[in-house]
Amino acid sequence: MNKTKIIKLSTLLLSVIVFLSACAAQSSTAPEGSDGSDGGGKTKITFWTPFSGGDGEFMTAMIGKFNAENADIQVEQLSNRSEDYYTKLQTALASDQGPDLAVLHSSRMPQYVPSGYMSELDGLAAEAGVNWSDFNPTILDSTIYDGKHYSIPLDTHAMVMYYNKKYLEEAGVLKDGKPVYEPSPEGFTNLLTAIKNVVPADVAPLAQPNVRIDSYWMFWGFYNQLTGGGNFYDESGKAALNNPQALQALEYVNSLYTSKLIPPNINDAVKMFQDQKAAVLITGVWSTGSFENIEGLDFGVVPMPQIYDQPATWGDSHTLALPKHSKEDPAKQKAALVFANWLAQNGEMWAKAGHIPSVTKVLDSEAFKAMDYRSDYAQSADFVKYWPRHDKQGQVNDNVVKEFEKMMMGKQDPATTLQKADEVINKTTGN
Repeated sequence: MNKTKIIKLSTLLLSVIVFLSACAAQSSTAPEGSDGSDGGGKTKITFWTPFSGGDGEFMTAMIGKFNAENADIQVEQLSNRSEDYYTKLQTALASDQGPDLAVLHSSRMPQYVPSGYMSELDGLAAEAGVNWSDFNPTILDSTIYDGKHYSIPLDTHAMVMYYNKKYLEEAGVLKDGKPVYEPSPEGFTNLLTAIKNVVPADVAPLAQPNVRIDSYWMFWGFYNQLTGGGNFYDESGKAALNNPQALQALEYVNSLYTSKLIPPNINDAVKMFQDQKAAVLITGVWSTGSFENIEGLDFGVVPMPQIYDQPATWGDSHTLALPKHSKEDPAKQKAALVFANWLAQNGEMWAKAGHIPSVTKVLDSEAFKAMDYRSDYAQSADFVKYWPRHDKQGQVNDNVVKEFEKMMMGKQDPATTLQKADEVINKTTGN
C-alpha cells in the first residue's frame, strides 16, 4: 500500500472514530449516573429532531418549558438538517449509538419498526402516564403494528387549501370568508375558472409546481376520495396503481395543468402565494405559520377540496419513538416517554407551527381555539390518508414522482404515467 492510500485510510478511520465518539456521548448506553441520571438527580435524555426554521424554534421553546417545569428530567436536543436526518439516524442505530428519543415520521416507520430498530411501547406506556385513548384514532393507527404501539404521535400535517380572499371575492366565489363551489371535479374547475377570468395575467388561479412531489400529494388526496380508490399494491405486493380510479383522479390533476388553471413552469408555489401571485394554493399545513406573518396577505385556509365521494387528503405525522439499544436503561426509557407524552399533551404549543395536534382534547382547548386558521382545517386529521406501509415506500415515491413530472411537463399522458409508475414500483420493490 503506498503512502497516499495509507493517509486516506487513516483519515477515514479517524472520521469514523470521531463520529461514533460523538454519538456515544449522547447515547443512552452510557448514562452519567448508575441510575441513568446526570449525577445531580435528574435523568438526562437525548432527543433527536429534524426540525429547522419555525418548527425548530417552536420545538426548542417546548423543550425549554419542559426542562424548566420538570425537576427530574433534563432533555437535550440534537437538531439535524432534515435532508440528513434519517441517514444519520440509521447510522447511529446500526452502531448501537441511537438517542433516547427520536422523531420518526409515520411514513418512515415501515423502514424501522419491522427491522427491530424501535422499542414496542405498551409495556412502558402506562408507567409513564400515557393513555392511548387521548389520541385521534386515525393518527394513532399510523403508529400501530401488529396491534402494538411503537411511537407516540405528535401531530398530523396534511394537505389543505389556502386562498387569497381578495381574489376570490373579486371572482364572486367567496361567502362568509369561505370559498364557494360545488363539491365535484366540475365545481372545483369552475371555481378556478371564475378566478382566472378576473385576476391579472401574472396571477395563478392555482399554484402547483410541475416538479417535485406536491402534485403527487394532491393526486393521492383526490384518488382516496373515490370509492374504491387508494390501492397502491395488490395482495401479493405487486404494483396496483394503474387502475380506473387512479386514472380518473390523475386525468383531473392533469386537466388543471393542460387548461393552464395551474400555469406552466412554476417552481416555488409557496412564494407565489406569499407574494400574492397565486389565488389558491394546495400545500401542507406547515405553511400557516409563515403565511400569517406576511404583512398584507389576507388569506384563508380550508381542508383539501372534496371533489369526489368522500373527504380525503394526503398527510404524514411526526411521531416520537424509542430507539432500541443493546443495553436498555429503564429510567431513561420512562423519562423519554414522560417527555414525549408531555409534548403531545401540550400540542397547542406545537400547533403554532401549523400542525394539527394528535391529542383530541387539545383541539377543544381555549388556547387552540384562540389561534387563527388552525380550527379551520383541524378536521383533516379525521380523514388523512397515509402512504402504504412498505419499507421502500420512500424510494418508490421518488421514482413515481419522476413519471408524474413527465406528465406535468406535457411529455406523456396520464394513462402512460400510471403504466410506467407500476413498472418503476415493481422494479424498486423487486417484484
